[in-house]
Amino acid sequence: MQLSLDKIPLCQELVQHLFEYNQDTGMLIWKNPRKQSIRKGSIACSKSHNYYTVNIYNKNYFAHRIIWLYVYGYLPENDIDHIDRNRLNNKIENLREVSRQCNMRNVGKRCNNKSGVVGVSFVSKRIVWYANIMINKKTYSLGYHDNYIEAVCHRLAAEQCLDWHNCDTDSTAYQCIQKWLNKKNN
Repeated sequence: MQLSLDKIPLCQELVQHLFEYNQDTGMLIWKNPRKQSIRKGSIACSKSHNYYTVNIYNKNYFAHRIIWLYVYGYLPENDIDHIDRNRLNNKIENLREVSRQCNMRNVGKRCNNKSGVVGVSFVSKRIVWYANIMINKKTYSLGYHDNYIEAVCHRLAAEQCLDWHNCDTDSTAYQCIQKWLNKKNN
């Protein structure tokens, strides 16, 4: 009995047989396409909901997960996070395996955020800065503060107390304090 190619489990060997991975662009390129309508050397990814996807034997996969398999030899049980928050940047140095919780924390500040730090806002009625943090869809107050840096420090301290492992350097609070310390030391 011969095994049909579409029944072969997804593994590094199969992915490396089907694709080339261009590390400069972060794109998968067809090396051995299964359909005659697909040209060898063409980009294998298509855009869907601000992510690149790739179709392997009539099933769509996120390209970043297939790239992870291509490079490291396994499909991760956890999420693959785009470090720079650009979902279309699939360069391997921009990808990391993280927990769902860490992945959900690596989000940019909202478009209406004026403080530059997630979880820190100015309350004009009281003329103070307010800090908060959301955990499991529940918002916790970190208090009102007389100055911006104090509010940011409270936000960062809360993140660190919660052991937001591998997310510290991506935190807008962390980045703000680093900039403030660099200015203060120069």
